[in-house]
Amino acid sequence: MLNLGILISGRGSNMESILKSIKKKRIPINPAIVISNKPNAKGLKVAEKLGVKTLVIESKGFKGSRWQYDKKIVEALTENGVTSRNGLVCLAGFMRIISPEFVKKYKNRILNIHPALLPAFPGLDSQKQALDYGSKYSGCTVHFVDAGMDTGPVIIQSVVKIKENDTEETLSKRILKEEHKIYPEAVNLFARKKIKVSGRRTIIS
Repeated sequence: MLNLGILISGRGSNMESILKSIKKKRIPINPAIVISNKPNAKGLKVAEKLGVKTLVIESKGFKGSRWQYDKKIVEALTENGVTSRNGLVCLAGFMRIISPEFVKKYKNRILNIHPALLPAFPGLDSQKQALDYGSKYSGCTVHFVDAGMDTGPVIIQSVVKIKENDTEETLSKRILKEEHKIYPEAVNLFARKKIKVSGRRTIIS
């Protein structure tokens, strides 16, 4: 069975939705470890309550390159069986850009979720970007992580209609509900070996 490592920085609501799906035996994967770069991340307590091992590798004040920091994460993942051969890494509100070396080591084994219909509105404040642009629809995307900013191959997307009176907060809430559905679904597809990557495209069987 595959081993799963989840990286968080905050409340970890997407992490929680994945872990609860695993607990209900909907996803055939072993939740090996949750790692946070912030010691006060609320998601740490959530993971512990769900019986998953947690670890803090603090990034604040870290003196060294991005890869030197990521190396510590890779070591912790590897020690817990989340390897480049038998592991999956999920970013769930992890507020750091991971290094190209990390991406290369876990090629097509790192997933992220983004609150927009990529390739539209990558980066921060995606919901605000969609509203400012006057978009009629937004949503969320689960994708593989590559060396770019939200540029990896798309796995699943969910569409959310933007209402006339939407604010950044109301739109974000509706998108988050969809995130909690499609992220566990993408992990399940990966765990069941249903995803193939061909160039920029993913083929789901």
